[in-house]
Amino acid sequence: MRSTDILIVDDELGIREVLQETLEDEGYTVALACNAAEARTMRNKNRPAMVLLDIWMPDSDGITLLKEWAKNGQLTMPVVMMSGHGSIDTAIEATKIGALDFLEKPIPLQKLLSTVERALKYGETLVEASLAMDNLGNSPVVKELNKQIEHAMQQNSSILLMGEAGSPFETVARAFHKENTPWVQPSRPDNIADIPLELLNKATGGILYLGDISQYNKSIRQNISFLLTKAEKHNTRIICTNSRPIHELLDTSDHDTRLMNILSSTVVNIPPLRHHPEDIPFLIGKVLTELTETKLVAPVKFSNSAMAKLRQYDWPGNIEQLRNVVTSLALNAEDNEVNDGAVVRLLSQFVQNNTDNIRSSFNFNLPLRELREELERRYFEFHIRQENHNMSRVAQKVGLERTHLYRKLKQLGITFTRRSVNEKEDSENPAG
Repeated sequence: MRSTDILIVDDELGIREVLQETLEDEGYTVALACNAAEARTMRNKNRPAMVLLDIWMPDSDGITLLKEWAKNGQLTMPVVMMSGHGSIDTAIEATKIGALDFLEKPIPLQKLLSTVERALKYGETLVEASLAMDNLGNSPVVKELNKQIEHAMQQNSSILLMGEAGSPFETVARAFHKENTPWVQPSRPDNIADIPLELLNKATGGILYLGDISQYNKSIRQNISFLLTKAEKHNTRIICTNSRPIHELLDTSDHDTRLMNILSSTVVNIPPLRHHPEDIPFLIGKVLTELTETKLVAPVKFSNSAMAKLRQYDWPGNIEQLRNVVTSLALNAEDNEVNDGAVVRLLSQFVQNNTDNIRSSFNFNLPLRELREELERRYFEFHIRQENHNMSRVAQKVGLERTHLYRKLKQLGITFTRRSVNEKEDSENPAG
């Protein structure tokens, strides 16, 4: 017996009952909606494994509902359209929007079961990440990014992902990952230097994702160079990221130029979010869908003015910052709605202070030593908050060994908690 939620959307009671009985006899669990309004409500509450969607309904046709889900970032499940008097043009339109298949009524039993089976298998292959590769947006900028990725997929070389801090590096990297193959990611940067061959062996036949090379010291970068020379023998694709301009790395005296020479053979440039603001409503919809489906929040609506404010912002922290902002707004929404005032209040916290504000925030009458300690204290407290007390990442961000970091924090009188629960395992196998 299989337990799978299939949503059937059809205004004809007889068809709903026949489809329900047939699929439940096969061991599936079925939910029913008699119109687009009911389907919309049910989708907002939870993501079904797949949807059988009738095209012709009294309140709103299925094509319109399909477009709505696609626009809102809710088309994260396979949808099969149904119609008793469809046409080739309608079927083509539906598949262009994102429908997986098209069934003509009356639907033969075997055709129904084989289509449902194929749709569910396809759904299982969809990336579980909140912002899967195909769901970063529909703008020309994102389409160009997809072209870069498609071209890079045809190569066997390792890959360098270039972008600003906060870019969806891991999301893009996972586009190269094939089902039932290893995905290996060091839990700590030191592992790259301490156990490089162990990482490579675990990743044989799959992906070894090594993160941001601009944040690593010379020793770690040298070990990455070593791994790159061994990757082909292990049938492993190594993916690195870089959040700093290339010329800054090349100007660093201890930088191993051989590393950049190898990685530069296949480069994918990830555009900053401010270059495709038209995708922001879509991305917000994706984040809200994830929050709702994981039961973190009830369905939340953003007013048009709130959405406009979010589109006008420059997003220096890119998609990572967008996710954090939308999550905070949704969690603190009053009456399940976010207005422009809440957006302005939250975004104002990210506006950089001007020189006068900086001067007013420090007492320049203090002795230099005390003023310097106050600056350092605020500096470390800022990074501890930013990294949610993950001291491994704090040490990496500020460029200190952890023992040195702890000693410095103690000198400055800063209290902190050491967290390790959110650190990732060295490897994960999606086939699990």
